[in-house]
Amino acid sequence: MAKACAITKKTSQVGGKYANRTRATVFTPTGSHRKYANLQKKRVYVPELNKTVILTVSTKGMRTIQKNGAFNALKTAGVLK
Repeated sequence: MAKACAITKKTSQVGGKYANRTRATVFTPTGSHRKYANLQKKRVYVPELNKTVILTVSTKGMRTIQKNGAFNALKTAGVLK
């Protein structure tokens, strides 16, 4: 499964984290923490092509497909040639 959204190109990000014990008194970083995008594997039917495409998309990418239509969203993202 791909680690990036096919529509929005979202990937993971590196962020900081720190201990809850010292949260209120002193900022004490405990290292970096990788935050992953909310990726889902979805089957999307494209009526213009009369076929189904399997995509790994983020939830924001799903909303983009819902708003713009499957063909336009996939064409803009470069998934379809």
